[in-house]
Amino acid sequence: MATTATASASWEELTLKVKWIGNEYTVRVCADDTVGELKRRICELTNVLPLRQKLLYPKLGSKLNDDSLFLSQLPLNSSLKMTMIGTTEEDLLVDPVESPEILDDLELPKDEAVDIKDMEVNKLKLNRRIHHFKVLLLSSHFHFVFFVSFVTNNTYLQIELQNSCRQGKKLLVLDIDYTLFDHRSTAENPLQLMRPYLHEFLTSVYSEYDIMIWSATSMKWIKVKMEQLGVLDNPNYKITALLDHMAMITVQTSSRGVFDCKPLGLIWAKFPEFYNASNTIMFDDLRRNFVMNPQNGLTIKPFRKAHANRDSDQELVKLTQYLLAIAELDDLSNLEHNNWELFTEDNTKRRRH
Repeated sequence: MATTATASASWEELTLKVKWIGNEYTVRVCADDTVGELKRRICELTNVLPLRQKLLYPKLGSKLNDDSLFLSQLPLNSSLKMTMIGTTEEDLLVDPVESPEILDDLELPKDEAVDIKDMEVNKLKLNRRIHHFKVLLLSSHFHFVFFVSFVTNNTYLQIELQNSCRQGKKLLVLDIDYTLFDHRSTAENPLQLMRPYLHEFLTSVYSEYDIMIWSATSMKWIKVKMEQLGVLDNPNYKITALLDHMAMITVQTSSRGVFDCKPLGLIWAKFPEFYNASNTIMFDDLRRNFVMNPQNGLTIKPFRKAHANRDSDQELVKLTQYLLAIAELDDLSNLEHNNWELFTEDNTKRRRH
């Protein structure tokens, strides 16, 4: 009984007050959320990216800026009023600072990876995130839909649908940084940092897959990057939707601590007639990003040091073959995507034979 009571308390909703440039905002979070999640909620209200926020409250000191800290570990109550210092993207003259580069990607034990997606606390977090996204039909003529959550002050969360979902197609979800684009190297033209064969890859797989882009950055900069690379208006393929950092959730592991991830359950809940665990695959250079759906994730080789590697990188060419080969299967969730190169080799040998 004590364990149940503790769990119930950890999921209790908290209502906090945040002051920013003369305005006061009401932020609703749960005790099992992290400081990082609190900053996401503040971002919903103020458009100040979490990485641009500094939270101040005398009695809590630097704890309010430890994104991995759970709110249940802090002496918070509804009478607490914290101050936020930060600048919106619109007020910045340069690209926002990226989040710290993750060099040590996690390799969770298999049983722990399964436990994470099945833990009740993580299911509740996912359900809360799903609940924040409501469906609004913008134009029946073009069959466009737009997902919004009216929180307060006309703020919302969104999956931005660029083009209609196609019945009978599988779903490919792509990361941007180090997957499609080397975001750390410098260049005079963004095209110099684009992963080789990107447009050929997207053109080929579009015949079998709807394509969504999900990045841990903001929606504004996803659009900027994709427009610079000529992805959003390419005549040979169409991008179905864009998702940003606001769609992610925070999870805790015993071996690797606290981190954010991209739960595909959010997409499946919003497009149940089109996508599910059996027809979805996600590419990301960080396996931690698909820890809530490990059977649907493929860890792509990171594309770094574009100037040195762009003439030799063949990853998207090989992955094109893999995606087209598995498109014939009814259920992708039974595959071990870690062995995708062996699958491609075996499939090529069978066709030659």
